[in-house]
Amino acid sequence: MQYDFDQVVDRSKNLSAKYDERVKKFGTDDVIPLWIADMDFRTAQPVIDALKARAEEGIWGYTARPASYFEAVKNWQKRRNGWDTDTALMSFSPGVVQTLSVMIRLYTPQNGNVLIQTPVYGEFYDMTELAGRHVIENQLVEQDGAWTVDWADFEEKLRSADIFLLCNPHNPLGIVWTEEELRRMMELCLKHHVLVVSDEIHSDLIFHGKRHIPTASLSPEIAANVVTGISATKTFNLAGLQASTAVFPNAHMKAMFDKFWTDMDIHRNNAFSVTAMEVAFNEGEEWLEQLLPYISANFDFVVDYCKQHIPKIRTYAPDATYLMWLDCRDLGLSNEALHDFMIQKAKLGLNDGCAFGRSLNGYMRLNVACPRSILEQAMRQLETAVNSL
Repeated sequence: MQYDFDQVVDRSKNLSAKYDERVKKFGTDDVIPLWIADMDFRTAQPVIDALKARAEEGIWGYTARPASYFEAVKNWQKRRNGWDTDTALMSFSPGVVQTLSVMIRLYTPQNGNVLIQTPVYGEFYDMTELAGRHVIENQLVEQDGAWTVDWADFEEKLRSADIFLLCNPHNPLGIVWTEEELRRMMELCLKHHVLVVSDEIHSDLIFHGKRHIPTASLSPEIAANVVTGISATKTFNLAGLQASTAVFPNAHMKAMFDKFWTDMDIHRNNAFSVTAMEVAFNEGEEWLEQLLPYISANFDFVVDYCKQHIPKIRTYAPDATYLMWLDCRDLGLSNEALHDFMIQKAKLGLNDGCAFGRSLNGYMRLNVACPRSILEQAMRQLETAVNSL
């Protein structure tokens, strides 16, 4: 079927954090919310139909997870990424962030060190610090608008790291790591005996002819040192259903992870996520193949608009995710002033760049997963605000 991503859906009555938490996040609801990483699009029709049928059953008690659930994950990874996984080494997790948190708690000592590559998703900082561990940063290096690894620093930081959290593909920079880059990182981790947890939640949102390479698919030796977090929630806009899959290198690690959740009596999907995840992976591909070019065109629109009308804000079309990294340094504002400017003058609700790299100044993150008309209005507001400076 043909999907209409230009349709503006009123989310004011569906308890959307993106909209309903504006006052909490920005101090006002008078902003266009382009922050938290979910989409303003209805999901694939087969998922909607399956959830309607599940709702009509009228009984949503404790819900078993069929073998077909993880088979759907396995088949999706094989079909989309050429990664042949073992369902016996898959575990349920409420989310990829929760997987990161548990792995930090299980596989690092108290006051241990967690290596991250900044700027990166702010939960990498938060989950580490909430667990009582220390963040050590391998700061990515910007060269002519492109971001690359500082390899000498990466290896030096590995010497004191207990675990490495990899963002593959990278949020917020939209990097699709090449095979060469991934191999080099993983071989250095093996050399220094550092376990890798690979966050691959954005791995289905890839553009410009690039290809996602699952970290654990590189070689048996590398796979033995990698735990992978994946989910249909980002791909199909199902984050409110809270379900993901962790893929382990061995049965012992899986058993430890499962015990952590079982000790809190968290080991089942809810009655709706068990249906939605399986149907999304089995029947949602047509929707995704229509979504990707729409998001890519939204990227191009923002890039062109900034070049033509707001040259003081520099950006680029990322190779992955639906999130854009805005370089606002030419506005000459501090992080606090930039935060206030976006809310009070541009009336936009964006993510502060310093949440992704605490030493950074002058960046913002913009979510383009919305109808073009909303994005057009947002850019007009931003242009007017910049011109008023």
